[in-house]
Amino acid sequence: MLSCDICGETLSSEPDMKTHLLIVHMENEVICPFCKLSGINYDEMNFHIETAHFEQDTQERNFERLNVMHYRSSENNDSTLQCGIEANSSIHSACASNHPKKSTQNLCEDGALKHEEFYSENLTKSTKRVRSEEGEPSMPRTKGSVYETVYGTPECPFCGKIEDCSQDMETHVKTNHADLLDASFEDCDRPLYDCPMCGLICSDYRVLQEHVDLHLEESSFQQGMDRVQCSNDLELAHQLQQEEDRQRKSEESRQEVEEFQKLQRQYGLDNSGGYKEQQLRNMEIEVNRGRMHPSEFHRRKADMMESLAIGIDDGKTKTSGIIEALQRYYQSAAMEVRHVWLSAVVDHFHSSLGDKGWGCGYRNFQMLLSSLLQNDVFDDCLKGMSVPCIPKIQSMIEDAWKEGFDPQGATQLNNKLQGTKAWIGACEIYTLLTSLRVKCRIVDFHKSTGPLGTHPRLFDWILNYYSSEREGNQKVVCTCKPPIYLQHQGHSRLVVGIEEKKNRTLCLLIFDPGCPSREMQKLLKQDIEASSFKHLRKPVGSLKHKQYQIVAVEGILSPEEKIARRQASQVFTAEKIP
Repeated sequence: MLSCDICGETLSSEPDMKTHLLIVHMENEVICPFCKLSGINYDEMNFHIETAHFEQDTQERNFERLNVMHYRSSENNDSTLQCGIEANSSIHSACASNHPKKSTQNLCEDGALKHEEFYSENLTKSTKRVRSEEGEPSMPRTKGSVYETVYGTPECPFCGKIEDCSQDMETHVKTNHADLLDASFEDCDRPLYDCPMCGLICSDYRVLQEHVDLHLEESSFQQGMDRVQCSNDLELAHQLQQEEDRQRKSEESRQEVEEFQKLQRQYGLDNSGGYKEQQLRNMEIEVNRGRMHPSEFHRRKADMMESLAIGIDDGKTKTSGIIEALQRYYQSAAMEVRHVWLSAVVDHFHSSLGDKGWGCGYRNFQMLLSSLLQNDVFDDCLKGMSVPCIPKIQSMIEDAWKEGFDPQGATQLNNKLQGTKAWIGACEIYTLLTSLRVKCRIVDFHKSTGPLGTHPRLFDWILNYYSSEREGNQKVVCTCKPPIYLQHQGHSRLVVGIEEKKNRTLCLLIFDPGCPSREMQKLLKQDIEASSFKHLRKPVGSLKHKQYQIVAVEGILSPEEKIARRQASQVFTAEKIP
Protein backbone atom coordinates (compact mmCIF):
# COMPACT_ATOMS: atom_id res chain seq x y z
CA MET A 1 0.00 0.00 0.00
CA LEU A 2 1.21 3.53 -0.86
CA SER A 3 0.44 6.65 1.19
CA CYS A 4 0.20 10.16 -0.28
CA ASP A 5 2.74 12.51 1.29
CA ILE A 6 0.37 15.48 0.85
CA CYS A 7 -3.01 14.33 2.06
CA GLY A 8 -2.17 10.96 3.61
CA GLU A 9 -4.60 9.02 1.42
CA THR A 10 -3.69 5.36 0.99
CA LEU A 11 -3.62 3.85 -2.52
CA SER A 12 -3.00 0.31 -3.66
CA SER A 13 -0.61 0.80 -6.61
CA GLU A 14 1.85 3.24 -8.09
CA PRO A 15 -0.30 4.13 -11.15
CA ASP A 16 -3.19 4.99 -8.84
CA MET A 17 -0.86 7.21 -6.81
CA LYS A 18 0.27 9.08 -9.95
CA THR A 19 -3.35 9.60 -11.03
CA HIS A 20 -4.23 10.80 -7.52
CA LEU A 21 -1.37 13.32 -7.48
CA LEU A 22 -2.27 14.63 -10.93
CA ILE A 23 -6.01 15.03 -10.38
CA VAL A 24 -6.21 15.97 -6.74
CA HIS A 25 -3.08 17.97 -6.18
CA MET A 26 -1.43 19.12 -9.40
CA GLU A 27 -4.52 20.66 -11.00
CA ASN A 28 -5.51 22.66 -7.89
CA GLU A 29 -4.01 25.80 -6.52
CA VAL A 30 -1.04 25.34 -4.17
CA ILE A 31 -0.37 28.05 -1.54
CA CYS A 32 2.80 28.45 0.58
CA PRO A 33 1.86 28.14 4.25
CA PHE A 34 4.47 30.71 5.26
CA CYS A 35 4.43 33.58 2.71
CA LYS A 36 1.11 32.98 0.80
CA LEU A 37 2.98 32.34 -2.46
CA SER A 38 0.70 30.75 -5.06
CA GLY A 39 0.44 30.09 -8.77
CA ILE A 40 3.18 27.43 -8.88
CA ASN A 41 2.98 23.65 -9.10
CA TYR A 42 3.60 21.12 -6.33
CA ASP A 43 7.27 20.45 -7.04
CA GLU A 44 8.08 24.15 -7.23
CA MET A 45 6.24 24.75 -3.94
CA ASN A 46 8.28 22.00 -2.23
CA PHE A 47 11.48 23.51 -3.54
CA HIS A 48 10.33 26.98 -2.42
CA ILE A 49 9.56 25.81 1.13
CA GLU A 50 12.82 23.84 1.50
CA THR A 51 14.98 26.73 0.24
CA ALA A 52 13.33 30.01 1.27
CA HIS A 53 11.73 29.05 4.55
CA PHE A 54 14.19 26.40 5.80
CA GLU A 55 17.01 28.96 5.99
CA GLN A 56 14.73 31.65 7.40
CA ASP A 57 13.31 29.65 10.24
CA THR A 58 14.27 25.96 10.64
CA GLN A 59 12.68 25.84 14.08
CA GLU A 60 9.22 26.75 12.79
CA ARG A 61 9.33 23.90 10.35
CA ASN A 62 10.02 21.57 13.22
CA PHE A 63 6.82 22.66 14.98
CA GLU A 64 4.48 22.01 12.10
CA ARG A 65 5.12 20.93 8.60
CA LEU A 66 2.41 21.45 6.10
CA ASN A 67 3.12 19.39 3.01
CA VAL A 68 0.40 21.04 1.00
CA MET A 69 -2.90 22.77 1.39
CA HIS A 70 -5.36 22.72 -1.43
CA TYR A 71 -8.78 23.99 -2.14
CA ARG A 72 -11.09 22.61 -4.72
CA SER A 73 -14.10 24.61 -5.87
CA SER A 74 -17.04 22.99 -7.61
CA GLU A 75 -19.46 24.38 -10.23
CA ASN A 76 -22.23 24.46 -7.63
CA ASN A 77 -22.76 27.22 -5.11
CA ASP A 78 -22.21 24.71 -2.38
CA SER A 79 -18.55 24.01 -2.00
CA THR A 80 -16.75 21.86 0.46
CA LEU A 81 -13.43 22.65 1.89
CA GLN A 82 -10.95 19.85 1.16
CA CYS A 83 -7.73 19.85 2.99
CA GLY A 84 -4.92 17.32 3.49
CA ILE A 85 -2.79 17.70 6.45
CA GLU A 86 0.20 15.67 7.54
CA ALA A 87 1.69 16.79 10.83
CA ASN A 88 4.45 15.06 12.69
CA SER A 89 3.91 14.28 16.35
CA SER A 90 7.57 14.76 17.20
CA ILE A 91 9.79 17.71 16.46
CA HIS A 92 12.66 15.36 15.68
CA SER A 93 10.84 13.95 12.67
CA ALA A 94 11.16 17.47 11.23
CA CYS A 95 14.89 17.28 11.66
CA ALA A 96 15.10 13.83 10.14
CA SER A 97 15.93 15.09 6.64
CA ASN A 98 19.14 16.76 7.88
CA HIS A 99 20.29 14.29 10.59
CA PRO A 100 21.59 10.75 10.23
CA LYS A 101 19.51 9.54 13.19
CA LYS A 102 15.91 9.33 11.97
CA SER A 103 14.33 7.65 14.98
CA THR A 104 12.66 9.36 17.91
CA GLN A 105 14.91 7.30 20.14
CA ASN A 106 17.55 9.98 19.53
CA LEU A 107 15.77 12.33 21.93
CA CYS A 108 17.85 12.67 25.06
CA GLU A 109 17.30 16.15 26.45
CA ASP A 110 14.45 17.53 28.60
CA GLY A 111 13.94 20.63 26.48
CA ALA A 112 13.08 18.64 23.40
CA LEU A 113 10.63 16.50 25.35
CA LYS A 114 8.90 19.60 26.74
CA HIS A 115 8.73 21.05 23.24
CA GLU A 116 7.06 17.91 21.94
CA GLU A 117 4.56 17.94 24.82
CA PHE A 118 3.46 21.54 24.11
CA TYR A 119 3.23 20.83 20.42
CA SER A 120 1.16 17.69 20.86
CA GLU A 121 -1.28 19.58 23.12
CA ASN A 122 -1.74 22.40 20.59
CA LEU A 123 -2.15 19.93 17.74
CA THR A 124 -4.87 18.13 19.65
CA LYS A 125 -6.82 21.34 20.32
CA SER A 126 -6.54 22.47 16.70
CA THR A 127 -7.65 19.11 15.42
CA LYS A 128 -10.74 19.34 17.62
CA ARG A 129 -11.58 22.69 16.06
CA VAL A 130 -11.30 21.28 12.57
CA ARG A 131 -13.53 18.36 13.44
CA SER A 132 -16.11 20.70 15.02
CA GLU A 133 -16.14 22.82 11.89
CA GLU A 134 -16.69 19.80 9.70
CA GLY A 135 -20.14 19.48 11.24
CA GLU A 136 -21.17 22.94 9.85
CA PRO A 137 -23.09 23.11 6.55
CA SER A 138 -20.44 24.96 4.61
CA MET A 139 -17.49 27.34 4.81
CA PRO A 140 -16.69 30.18 2.51
CA ARG A 141 -13.53 29.74 0.45
CA THR A 142 -10.77 31.55 2.30
CA LYS A 143 -7.33 32.54 1.10
CA GLY A 144 -5.99 33.80 4.38
CA SER A 145 -3.24 32.41 6.55
CA VAL A 146 -2.64 28.74 6.61
CA TYR A 147 -3.01 28.71 10.42
CA GLU A 148 -6.25 30.68 10.11
CA THR A 149 -7.50 28.33 7.45
CA VAL A 150 -6.63 25.05 9.08
CA TYR A 151 -6.41 25.72 12.85
CA GLY A 152 -8.25 29.02 13.21
CA THR A 153 -6.55 31.51 15.54
CA PRO A 154 -2.90 30.40 16.14
CA GLU A 155 -1.89 29.62 19.71
CA CYS A 156 1.67 29.53 21.08
CA PRO A 157 2.64 25.96 21.89
CA PHE A 158 4.93 27.11 24.73
CA CYS A 159 2.99 29.75 26.65
CA GLY A 160 -0.54 29.48 25.13
CA LYS A 161 -0.67 33.06 23.84
CA ILE A 162 -3.06 33.63 20.91
CA GLU A 163 -2.07 35.81 17.94
CA ASP A 164 -4.15 37.13 15.05
CA CYS A 165 -2.11 35.53 12.31
CA SER A 166 0.65 33.05 11.77
CA GLN A 167 3.30 35.66 11.06
CA ASP A 168 2.68 37.26 14.44
CA MET A 169 2.84 33.87 16.12
CA GLU A 170 6.07 33.11 14.28
CA THR A 171 7.54 36.38 15.47
CA HIS A 172 6.33 35.70 19.05
CA VAL A 173 7.90 32.23 19.19
CA LYS A 174 11.24 33.37 17.75
CA THR A 175 11.31 36.36 20.06
CA ASN A 176 10.14 34.91 23.37
CA HIS A 177 11.03 31.22 23.06
CA ALA A 178 14.19 31.24 20.96
CA ASP A 179 16.23 29.79 23.83
CA LEU A 180 14.02 26.70 23.93
CA LEU A 181 14.22 26.24 20.20
CA ASP A 182 17.98 26.76 20.08
CA ALA A 183 18.66 24.40 22.98
CA SER A 184 16.47 21.67 21.53
CA PHE A 185 17.81 21.80 18.02
CA GLU A 186 21.39 22.41 19.00
CA ASP A 187 21.10 19.06 20.73
CA CYS A 188 19.68 17.56 17.57
CA ASP A 189 22.59 18.90 15.54
CA ARG A 190 25.19 17.42 17.90
CA PRO A 191 26.89 14.13 16.92
CA LEU A 192 25.55 11.11 18.78
CA TYR A 193 27.62 8.32 20.31
CA ASP A 194 26.58 4.68 20.65
CA CYS A 195 27.58 2.69 23.70
CA PRO A 196 29.64 -0.27 22.43
CA MET A 197 28.34 -2.46 25.25
CA CYS A 198 24.58 -1.88 25.42
CA GLY A 199 23.77 0.33 22.38
CA LEU A 200 22.62 3.36 24.40
CA ILE A 201 22.86 6.64 22.40
CA CYS A 202 24.45 9.69 24.06
CA SER A 203 24.95 13.19 22.69
CA ASP A 204 27.99 13.92 24.86
CA TYR A 205 31.09 11.73 24.70
CA ARG A 206 31.84 12.52 28.37
CA VAL A 207 28.48 11.10 29.36
CA LEU A 208 29.19 8.09 27.18
CA GLN A 209 32.59 7.66 28.84
CA GLU A 210 31.03 7.73 32.30
CA HIS A 211 28.38 5.31 31.11
CA VAL A 212 31.00 2.90 29.73
CA ASP A 213 33.00 3.24 32.95
CA LEU A 214 29.90 2.09 34.83
CA HIS A 215 29.77 -0.95 32.56
CA LEU A 216 33.42 -1.68 33.28
CA GLU A 217 32.97 -1.20 37.00
CA GLU A 218 29.98 -3.52 36.94
CA SER A 219 31.98 -6.06 34.95
CA SER A 220 34.92 -5.75 37.35
CA PHE A 221 32.57 -6.13 40.30
CA GLN A 222 31.02 -9.20 38.73
CA GLN A 223 34.45 -10.63 37.99
CA GLY A 224 35.44 -9.88 41.57
CA MET A 225 32.32 -11.66 42.79
CA ASP A 226 33.11 -14.55 40.47
CA ARG A 227 36.65 -14.66 41.83
CA VAL A 228 35.33 -14.59 45.38
CA GLN A 229 32.86 -17.35 44.53
CA CYS A 230 35.60 -19.31 42.79
CA SER A 231 37.88 -18.78 45.78
CA ASN A 232 35.11 -19.95 48.09
CA ASP A 233 34.52 -22.99 45.89
CA LEU A 234 38.22 -23.79 45.85
CA GLU A 235 38.43 -23.39 49.60
CA LEU A 236 35.43 -25.65 50.06
CA ALA A 237 36.88 -28.21 47.68
CA HIS A 238 40.19 -28.01 49.53
CA GLN A 239 38.43 -28.53 52.85
CA LEU A 240 36.48 -31.47 51.47
CA GLN A 241 39.68 -32.96 50.06
CA GLN A 242 41.43 -32.49 53.39
CA GLU A 243 38.52 -34.11 55.21
CA GLU A 244 38.54 -36.99 52.75
CA ASP A 245 42.31 -37.39 53.13
CA ARG A 246 41.97 -37.25 56.90
CA GLN A 247 39.29 -39.93 56.89
CA ARG A 248 41.28 -42.05 54.46
CA LYS A 249 44.42 -41.76 56.58
CA SER A 250 42.42 -42.48 59.70
CA GLU A 251 40.96 -45.57 58.07
CA GLU A 252 44.37 -46.65 56.82
CA SER A 253 45.84 -46.08 60.27
CA ARG A 254 43.03 -48.10 61.85
CA GLN A 255 43.57 -50.91 59.36
CA GLU A 256 47.31 -50.83 59.97
CA VAL A 257 46.75 -51.07 63.71
CA GLU A 258 44.38 -53.97 63.24
CA GLU A 259 46.78 -55.73 60.89
CA PHE A 260 49.66 -55.11 63.26
CA GLN A 261 47.68 -56.45 66.18
CA LYS A 262 46.70 -59.44 64.08
CA LEU A 263 50.33 -60.08 63.23
CA GLN A 264 51.26 -59.65 66.86
CA ARG A 265 48.71 -62.27 67.84
CA GLN A 266 49.81 -64.49 64.98
CA TYR A 267 53.49 -64.29 65.87
CA GLY A 268 52.93 -64.34 69.63
CA LEU A 269 53.82 -60.71 70.39
CA ASP A 270 50.50 -59.62 71.85
CA ASN A 271 51.61 -59.84 75.51
CA SER A 272 49.18 -62.68 76.14
CA GLY A 273 51.81 -64.83 77.87
CA GLY A 274 54.19 -67.53 76.73
CA TYR A 275 54.63 -71.26 76.91
CA LYS A 276 53.78 -71.58 80.60
CA GLU A 277 50.59 -69.52 80.48
CA GLN A 278 49.31 -71.26 77.38
CA GLN A 279 50.05 -74.72 78.82
CA LEU A 280 48.12 -74.00 82.02
CA ARG A 281 45.22 -72.37 80.16
CA ASN A 282 44.82 -75.26 77.72
CA MET A 283 45.03 -77.86 80.49
CA GLU A 284 42.28 -76.03 82.37
CA ILE A 285 40.16 -76.15 79.24
CA GLU A 286 40.74 -79.88 78.97
CA VAL A 287 39.67 -80.33 82.59
CA ASN A 288 36.53 -78.26 82.05
CA ARG A 289 35.62 -80.33 79.01
CA GLY A 290 36.14 -83.56 80.94
CA ARG A 291 39.04 -84.72 78.83
CA MET A 292 41.51 -84.52 81.70
CA HIS A 293 41.11 -85.56 85.31
CA PRO A 294 41.98 -82.90 87.89
CA SER A 295 44.66 -85.12 89.34
CA GLU A 296 46.25 -85.44 85.91
CA PHE A 297 46.17 -81.65 85.63
CA HIS A 298 48.10 -81.19 88.85
CA ARG A 299 50.60 -83.89 87.94
CA ARG A 300 51.35 -82.33 84.55
CA LYS A 301 51.57 -78.91 86.05
CA ALA A 302 54.15 -80.12 88.56
CA ASP A 303 56.19 -81.80 85.82
CA MET A 304 56.06 -78.63 83.70
CA MET A 305 57.20 -76.42 86.54
CA GLU A 306 60.11 -78.80 87.23
CA SER A 307 61.08 -78.81 83.54
CA LEU A 308 60.97 -75.01 83.36
CA ALA A 309 63.03 -74.75 86.50
CA ILE A 310 65.90 -76.88 85.17
CA GLY A 311 65.49 -75.71 81.56
CA ILE A 312 65.31 -79.21 80.09
CA ASP A 313 62.47 -80.61 78.01
CA ASP A 314 60.43 -83.23 79.83
CA GLY A 315 60.48 -85.52 76.76
CA LYS A 316 56.73 -86.09 76.78
CA THR A 317 56.50 -85.17 73.06
CA LYS A 318 59.63 -87.06 71.93
CA THR A 319 59.69 -90.14 69.70
CA SER A 320 63.04 -91.90 69.24
CA GLY A 321 64.29 -94.70 66.95
CA ILE A 322 62.55 -93.57 63.76
CA ILE A 323 65.72 -93.35 61.66
CA GLU A 324 66.69 -96.91 62.60
CA ALA A 325 63.16 -98.13 61.74
CA LEU A 326 63.37 -96.41 58.35
CA GLN A 327 66.70 -98.04 57.64
CA ARG A 328 65.20 -101.48 58.26
CA TYR A 329 62.15 -100.70 56.16
CA TYR A 330 64.09 -99.57 53.08
CA GLN A 331 66.38 -102.57 53.22
CA SER A 332 63.51 -105.05 53.22
CA ALA A 333 60.76 -103.24 51.38
CA ALA A 334 60.06 -100.18 49.23
CA MET A 335 60.84 -101.88 45.96
CA GLU A 336 59.98 -98.70 44.03
CA VAL A 337 62.91 -96.87 45.66
CA ARG A 338 66.24 -96.98 43.87
CA HIS A 339 68.32 -95.13 46.51
CA VAL A 340 67.63 -93.51 49.86
CA TRP A 341 69.88 -91.32 52.00
CA LEU A 342 69.13 -90.91 55.69
CA SER A 343 70.50 -88.32 58.11
CA ALA A 344 72.19 -89.07 61.40
CA VAL A 345 70.05 -90.34 64.23
CA VAL A 346 67.44 -87.79 65.31
CA ASP A 347 64.51 -87.76 67.68
CA HIS A 348 61.10 -86.41 66.75
CA PHE A 349 59.51 -83.71 68.93
CA HIS A 350 55.96 -82.53 68.37
CA SER A 351 54.05 -79.52 69.67
CA SER A 352 52.23 -79.65 72.98
CA LEU A 353 49.42 -77.71 74.61
CA GLY A 354 51.93 -75.06 75.63
CA ASP A 355 53.27 -74.23 72.12
CA LYS A 356 50.54 -75.34 69.77
CA GLY A 357 50.23 -72.91 66.88
CA TRP A 358 53.59 -71.18 67.26
CA GLY A 359 56.28 -73.59 68.56
CA CYS A 360 57.32 -75.36 65.31
CA GLY A 361 60.65 -73.49 65.10
CA TYR A 362 61.54 -74.40 68.68
CA ARG A 363 60.57 -78.07 68.17
CA ASN A 364 62.66 -78.29 65.00
CA PHE A 365 65.64 -76.93 66.91
CA GLN A 366 65.07 -79.59 69.58
CA MET A 367 65.09 -82.27 66.87
CA LEU A 368 68.20 -80.87 65.23
CA LEU A 369 69.99 -80.51 68.53
CA SER A 370 69.04 -84.08 69.50
CA SER A 371 70.90 -85.27 66.42
CA LEU A 372 73.95 -83.09 67.16
CA LEU A 373 74.07 -84.31 70.75
CA GLN A 374 74.28 -87.91 69.48
CA ASN A 375 77.14 -87.05 67.13
CA ASP A 376 80.63 -87.18 68.62
CA VAL A 377 81.83 -84.45 66.26
CA PHE A 378 79.96 -81.82 68.24
CA ASP A 379 80.97 -82.94 71.72
CA ASP A 380 83.46 -80.09 72.04
CA CYS A 381 80.93 -77.29 71.54
CA LEU A 382 77.86 -78.99 73.00
CA LYS A 383 79.46 -80.81 75.88
CA GLY A 384 77.17 -81.29 78.87
CA MET A 385 74.05 -80.00 77.06
CA SER A 386 70.65 -81.59 77.00
CA VAL A 387 67.65 -80.82 74.82
CA PRO A 388 66.29 -77.59 76.36
CA CYS A 389 62.65 -76.73 76.87
CA ILE A 390 61.08 -73.98 74.83
CA PRO A 391 61.45 -71.17 77.42
CA LYS A 392 65.11 -72.16 77.75
CA ILE A 393 65.60 -71.95 73.97
CA GLN A 394 64.08 -68.46 74.07
CA SER A 395 66.56 -67.49 76.76
CA MET A 396 69.48 -68.91 74.73
CA ILE A 397 68.48 -66.83 71.67
CA GLU A 398 68.28 -63.70 73.80
CA ASP A 399 71.79 -64.44 75.08
CA ALA A 400 73.01 -64.73 71.50
CA TRP A 401 71.50 -61.34 70.72
CA LYS A 402 73.27 -59.88 73.72
CA GLU A 403 76.59 -61.23 72.35
CA GLY A 404 75.94 -59.19 69.20
CA PHE A 405 74.50 -61.78 66.83
CA ASP A 406 71.76 -60.70 64.40
CA PRO A 407 70.95 -57.22 65.79
CA GLN A 408 68.35 -56.68 63.07
CA GLY A 409 66.40 -59.78 64.06
CA ALA A 410 66.65 -58.80 67.71
CA THR A 411 65.18 -55.38 66.93
CA GLN A 412 62.28 -56.91 64.99
CA LEU A 413 61.39 -59.06 68.01
CA ASN A 414 61.93 -56.23 70.50
CA ASN A 415 64.96 -58.08 71.97
CA LYS A 416 62.55 -60.29 73.92
CA LEU A 417 61.33 -63.85 73.50
CA GLN A 418 60.79 -65.15 77.03
CA GLY A 419 57.23 -64.89 78.21
CA THR A 420 55.96 -64.52 74.60
CA LYS A 421 54.66 -66.76 71.87
CA ALA A 422 56.93 -65.20 69.27
CA TRP A 423 57.71 -67.27 66.22
CA ILE A 424 61.28 -67.98 65.24
CA GLY A 425 62.64 -68.88 61.82
CA ALA A 426 65.80 -69.77 59.94
CA CYS A 427 67.67 -66.63 61.06
CA GLU A 428 67.11 -67.34 64.74
CA ILE A 429 68.14 -71.01 64.28
CA TYR A 430 71.31 -69.91 62.49
CA THR A 431 72.04 -67.32 65.21
CA LEU A 432 71.55 -69.84 68.00
CA LEU A 433 73.70 -72.55 66.38
CA THR A 434 76.46 -70.06 65.58
CA SER A 435 76.47 -68.81 69.17
CA LEU A 436 76.99 -72.48 70.18
CA ARG A 437 79.95 -72.68 67.77
CA VAL A 438 78.09 -74.95 65.40
CA LYS A 439 79.14 -74.19 61.82
CA CYS A 440 76.14 -73.88 59.55
CA ARG A 441 74.91 -72.04 56.48
CA ILE A 442 71.58 -70.53 55.57
CA VAL A 443 70.46 -70.84 51.96
CA ASP A 444 67.52 -68.97 50.41
CA PHE A 445 65.52 -70.44 47.53
CA HIS A 446 63.67 -67.19 46.85
CA LYS A 447 61.71 -68.25 43.76
CA SER A 448 60.39 -71.34 42.09
CA THR A 449 62.63 -73.11 39.60
CA GLY A 450 60.18 -75.58 38.11
CA PRO A 451 56.71 -75.79 36.56
CA LEU A 452 53.63 -74.98 38.62
CA GLY A 453 55.63 -73.14 41.29
CA THR A 454 57.78 -76.12 42.27
CA HIS A 455 61.38 -76.04 43.52
CA PRO A 456 63.39 -78.84 41.87
CA ARG A 457 66.68 -77.07 42.65
CA LEU A 458 65.88 -77.33 46.34
CA PHE A 459 65.60 -81.11 45.95
CA ASP A 460 68.83 -81.24 43.94
CA TRP A 461 70.64 -79.22 46.61
CA ILE A 462 69.48 -81.57 49.40
CA LEU A 463 70.38 -84.63 47.31
CA ASN A 464 73.84 -83.26 46.77
CA TYR A 465 74.13 -82.52 50.51
CA TYR A 466 73.40 -86.14 51.52
CA SER A 467 74.84 -88.02 48.54
CA SER A 468 78.36 -86.71 49.11
CA GLU A 469 78.81 -89.69 51.46
CA ARG A 470 77.34 -92.20 49.03
CA GLU A 471 79.13 -95.53 49.14
CA GLY A 472 78.96 -97.65 46.00
CA ASN A 473 75.57 -98.70 44.76
CA GLN A 474 73.96 -99.30 48.13
CA LYS A 475 70.22 -98.80 48.25
CA VAL A 476 70.19 -97.40 51.80
CA VAL A 477 72.87 -94.93 52.83
CA CYS A 478 72.94 -93.90 56.49
CA THR A 479 75.01 -90.71 56.56
CA CYS A 480 76.55 -88.79 59.41
CA LYS A 481 75.00 -85.59 58.11
CA PRO A 482 72.67 -83.80 60.57
CA PRO A 483 69.12 -83.14 59.40
CA ILE A 484 68.35 -79.93 57.51
CA TYR A 485 66.12 -77.20 58.94
CA LEU A 486 63.50 -76.28 56.27
CA GLN A 487 61.54 -73.01 56.61
CA HIS A 488 58.71 -71.57 54.55
CA GLN A 489 56.06 -68.96 55.24
CA GLY A 490 54.11 -69.87 58.37
CA HIS A 491 55.76 -73.22 59.17
CA SER A 492 59.05 -75.10 59.45
CA ARG A 493 60.02 -78.78 59.30
CA LEU A 494 63.13 -80.98 59.41
CA VAL A 495 64.51 -82.89 56.41
CA VAL A 496 65.91 -86.24 57.60
CA GLY A 497 66.56 -87.88 54.24
CA ILE A 498 65.79 -88.08 50.52
CA GLU A 499 64.55 -90.85 48.24
CA GLU A 500 65.42 -91.45 44.61
CA LYS A 501 62.87 -93.63 42.92
CA LYS A 502 63.55 -95.90 39.98
CA ASN A 503 61.96 -93.33 37.67
CA ARG A 504 64.59 -90.79 38.90
CA THR A 505 62.06 -88.66 40.77
CA LEU A 506 63.03 -87.33 44.21
CA CYS A 507 61.09 -87.35 47.44
CA LEU A 508 62.07 -85.69 50.72
CA LEU A 509 61.74 -87.45 54.07
CA ILE A 510 60.50 -84.87 56.56
CA PHE A 511 59.81 -84.73 60.28
CA ASP A 512 56.90 -82.40 60.96
CA PRO A 513 56.49 -81.05 64.53
CA GLY A 514 52.78 -80.82 63.82
CA CYS A 515 52.54 -84.60 63.49
CA PRO A 516 51.62 -86.13 66.88
CA SER A 517 53.53 -88.96 68.53
CA ARG A 518 50.85 -91.57 67.85
CA GLU A 519 51.36 -91.10 64.10
CA MET A 520 55.14 -91.15 64.31
CA GLN A 521 55.11 -94.27 66.45
CA LYS A 522 53.45 -96.16 63.61
CA LEU A 523 56.81 -96.04 61.87
CA LEU A 524 58.34 -98.07 64.68
CA LYS A 525 56.33 -101.17 63.86
CA GLN A 526 57.91 -104.20 62.22
CA ASP A 527 55.52 -104.09 59.29
CA ILE A 528 55.22 -100.41 58.36
CA GLU A 529 52.14 -99.69 56.33
CA ALA A 530 52.49 -97.50 53.25
CA SER A 531 49.86 -95.13 54.63
CA SER A 532 52.15 -94.34 57.55
CA PHE A 533 54.53 -92.61 55.14
CA LYS A 534 52.05 -89.94 54.02
CA HIS A 535 53.30 -87.56 56.74
CA LEU A 536 56.91 -88.42 55.98
CA ARG A 537 57.27 -88.38 52.18
CA LYS A 538 57.12 -85.06 50.31
CA PRO A 539 57.51 -85.20 46.50
CA VAL A 540 58.51 -82.23 44.36
CA GLY A 541 54.90 -81.32 43.60
CA SER A 542 54.01 -80.93 47.29
CA LEU A 543 56.42 -78.06 48.00
CA LYS A 544 54.93 -75.06 46.18
CA HIS A 545 55.46 -72.19 48.57
CA LYS A 546 56.93 -69.07 47.00
CA GLN A 547 60.13 -69.12 49.05
CA TYR A 548 62.08 -71.65 51.11
CA GLN A 549 65.04 -71.25 53.44
CA ILE A 550 67.23 -74.02 54.77
CA VAL A 551 69.80 -74.17 57.58
CA ALA A 552 72.41 -76.89 56.99
CA VAL A 553 75.01 -77.88 59.61
CA GLU A 554 78.57 -78.26 58.26
CA GLY A 555 80.73 -78.76 61.37
CA ILE A 556 82.05 -76.75 64.26
CA LEU A 557 83.53 -73.27 64.60
CA SER A 558 86.70 -72.22 66.30
CA PRO A 559 86.42 -69.31 68.76
CA GLU A 560 87.98 -67.03 66.15
CA GLU A 561 85.52 -68.13 63.48
CA LYS A 562 82.70 -67.55 65.89
CA ILE A 563 83.84 -63.95 66.45
CA ALA A 564 84.19 -63.44 62.72
CA ARG A 565 80.68 -64.71 62.10
CA ARG A 566 79.30 -62.53 64.87
CA GLN A 567 80.80 -59.49 63.19
CA ALA A 568 79.49 -60.64 59.83
CA SER A 569 75.99 -61.01 61.25
CA GLN A 570 75.82 -57.22 61.65
CA VAL A 571 74.96 -57.11 57.95
CA PHE A 572 73.73 -60.67 57.67
CA THR A 573 72.40 -61.88 54.31
CA ALA A 574 71.40 -65.38 53.35
CA GLU A 575 73.01 -67.23 50.48
CA LYS A 576 70.58 -67.16 47.58
CA ILE A 577 70.13 -69.94 45.04
CA PRO A 578 68.87 -68.52 41.74
